[in-house]
Order: sequence, then structure tokens, then C-alpha cells
Amino acid sequence: MQPRIYSPAMQGRGAFDGGRILEQKPIGFPGEGAVVKRVGPLFYWAWATSTEDAMIGLHPHQGFEIMTYVVEGAAFHGDTLGTNSTVGTGGVQLMKTGSGVSHQERISARSELFQIWFEPDLSEAVRRQPTYEQYEDGEFPSVQASPEVRIKTVIGDGAPVKLTVDARMWDMELEAGSRHRLEVPEGYSLAALAIRGQGTLGAVDALEPAAFGQKDFIFAPADSGTAVDIRSTGSTVLRLVVIQVPTTVSYPLYPKRA
Repeated sequence: MQPRIYSPAMQGRGAFDGGRILEQKPIGFPGEGAVVKRVGPLFYWAWATSTEDAMIGLHPHQGFEIMTYVVEGAAFHGDTLGTNSTVGTGGVQLMKTGSGVSHQERISARSELFQIWFEPDLSEAVRRQPTYEQYEDGEFPSVQASPEVRIKTVIGDGAPVKLTVDARMWDMELEAGSRHRLEVPEGYSLAALAIRGQGTLGAVDALEPAAFGQKDFIFAPADSGTAVDIRSTGSTVLRLVVIQVPTTVSYPLYPKRA
């Protein structure tokens, strides 16, 4: 495993509602400036922030499984299925957009959230009925892996979010000077975003793990199964959001060009 670090300057940028919503995009759409175009079936990842109430009007989606994860604040979702719903800090909104659905979004002042797109086999997904699901923070398993390390499972063992796509996701908080070991199976890759603090990531036996800082995006392919060592090296808490997906899949992926 040789992790690659992408600074904010190497990530995409976006804005909505006259700049009330600003986005840093570790994985963006073509033309948005992101160096990383996708990681297996992980198609898109935007980190949105707002300083005041803001909204994105009704717009359509089809095929993709689209998750909104609220880091801070609150997010409203309305759609053509008849949904009108709000989720708060730590919650998830999940659309399996299937044959097609339109939705609108509104986020509260001082909000921070991710919108993440996972790509199933689109030839099958577009034949399914669209669905919407929502989960509050307390529905997700959160454990103290050690006295200094908290791990919340957003997708994976014990979490309520169920995707067609093979994916796992964790929200990790490591106190200064602490470390966490993560087993990555053969054929899978990690994509991670440091939203607080700084640290290092590398194979357990790596002589020089990759160092990263706040807002950096980390891509780490595991050609063979490996144990990954994550360390918090700063003076404050490291908060790292990590997604694991297969490096390749058995179905054709949507072409994504620069």
C-alpha cells in the first residue's frame, strides 16, 4: 500500500445558492478541478459548508445511491416521492434514485455535511423503484476502540444504512498521540478525508507512513490484504472520515472524463 495525499488545491470546488453553500470536492464532477475522478464505485464526494440558511432547488437524479451525512447542523430533504424531512447532526439521508426521482435540499446556517454518490450496476439500478430513507445519529453504532479512539460505523457492521454497492464507512476521532489499526481486505481501497487535525496513514510495517493535514484527501489502494495504521500526530483531535470500496467491480462503470 502506498497512500497518496491530495491537498485542497488538488480537489474540486463548487458553490450553490449564490455562494451560501461552498463545497470542497475530494472527488468531483468533470471540470470541477478534482485530480481524483473516482475510487472504484465511489463516484463523487463533496464536503459542503454554509454560514447561513441555504437551499438547492428541485433537480433530478437516476441510478446512483446518494447519501448525505450531516457533520454539523441540519439538512432538509424534499422529493417527488412525497418526502419532507429534516435530519440533524450525525444523521444520514439516503436516496436510492433508481428509475428517477427529483429532490430539493436546504441546510441550516453553520452547517457542514457530505454528499457522497455510490455507483451500483446502473443497468439494473434504473429498473428499480426510487426510495428514500433517513437515520438519526443515535441509530449508528459508536464504540471506544480504545480510551483515546472513537469509531462510528456509518456503513457496515451494525449500521442501518444498506447499499447495493459494496462499501463501508467510518467516522473516526483520535485523541492527540493515539492510533488505530484498520484491516483492509485484498482488492479494496480506502478513501479518507481529514476534517479536523492531522496525522499519518500507512501499512503497519511502513517505515514512512504518509503524513496529512486538515482538509487533505487520502487515497490508499490495497493490492493485497493489509493492516493500516492511522495515527493522530497533532496537538488536537484527529477526525477522519474513511470509506472502503472495492478497487474494481464486475460491472461497467459510468464513464467519467476530465
